[in-house]
Amino acid sequence: MIRIMTTALVFLLAALPVRAATHIQEVTSPGGITAWLVQEQSIPMVAFQFSFQGGASQDPGNKLGATNLMMGLLEEGAGALDATGFAEAADELGVRFRFSAGRDSVSVTASMLTGNLAESVALLKLALNEPNFNMTAFERVQAQALSSLRSDETDPQAIAGKAYRELAFPRHPYGNPTDGTLETVAALTPDDMREAYRRALGRNNVFIGVVGDISPEALGPLLDDLLGALPDDIVDTVPDVEPLLEAGLTVVDFNTPQSVVLFAQPGLMRDDPDYLTAYVLNHIMGGRSSTARLNVEVREKRGLTYGISSFLLPYRHAAIYMGSLSSGNESVAEAVAIVRDEWAKMAATGVSAEELATAQRYLTGAYPLRFDGNAEIAGILTGLQVVGLPISYVDERNDLVNAVTLDEINRVAARLYQPEKLRFVIAGQPMGLVEK
Repeated sequence: MIRIMTTALVFLLAALPVRAATHIQEVTSPGGITAWLVQEQSIPMVAFQFSFQGGASQDPGNKLGATNLMMGLLEEGAGALDATGFAEAADELGVRFRFSAGRDSVSVTASMLTGNLAESVALLKLALNEPNFNMTAFERVQAQALSSLRSDETDPQAIAGKAYRELAFPRHPYGNPTDGTLETVAALTPDDMREAYRRALGRNNVFIGVVGDISPEALGPLLDDLLGALPDDIVDTVPDVEPLLEAGLTVVDFNTPQSVVLFAQPGLMRDDPDYLTAYVLNHIMGGRSSTARLNVEVREKRGLTYGISSFLLPYRHAAIYMGSLSSGNESVAEAVAIVRDEWAKMAATGVSAEELATAQRYLTGAYPLRFDGNAEIAGILTGLQVVGLPISYVDERNDLVNAVTLDEINRVAARLYQPEKLRFVIAGQPMGLVEK
């Protein structure tokens, strides 16, 4: 019955008004833990998003994949509960957890019924504070990770991604795979999980978003109870780095009828004053809309791909501007040439007033659609904190987009687009292209 109720509530959450996202409160617990809260009492649920800064990039070179594997084990037994006991307790309470590792952070999401809040928080506390990393669960999750890595060896997308990372970030943690390698993951032990756990989760490196039926007065003590015992001395050991990208082409030979193409150049950090303008600019170039230049030129006019896009990718210690497409081996050369031409054209001439107006209408109209549920809003609250934006940003964002002028966006186009550093990495057997 609880599971049915939870499913029904998930559908109701999609209808929560966007106005809820505009009333954000900063809550500081008695123990000094800060969270952003949107109190929404219309649905008896609470969603939590915890983003612990650091992530898989903190893995030592001989322990790659440790953080990723460790996060996969947090709901595989904690305290006196084994994996089965933990899963049964979560089912009984109707609580949903997700533990994941990224390059710059590890994330924990939780959605729970207000009526079971105390018991659900206690179960989450157990996972965050007392994971047991027992051998049975470890070997099972390790086997799953190894199976995924073996699949990556025959996935052209994964092959191209690996080549791109090693090219852009040699001898830097960003050049390593977040999920490790077959060799490093096979050599990991439960003790390595305990070390990765101690590197990853702390109350001094966490950002928190909470949305739902909970008051600020109740949230503060709850956070202390949940996170208060975690360490407060987590250190980010990754240095800042400039991606080493120059114009050219790298081909990784792989027998497939369709080649995967990644293209990348240095980008802008999220705190760069030109970032929002660059975001609008990228929508015009390669955003996921029918009017984006790359979509029009490569897909609509010539039918060379089923999809092409580009995106700004600001890591914590570096920034990339990249894109991707897939195309038949016989048509890849033409697609690459078009991307190069459009990149150079944007750098030289910028955008038109009509393109800017179209992008502004789309981006301001689509923004409210992001706030379509408690968990989604909690994720947005956390993301704003991670990149250092103010609480007021949610209300101001569309005005900031509409304030971008034609002169400003064309100045940023000349700065952002660097054809002389646009690197293509292709996994496949493209015809008519020579690696250089």
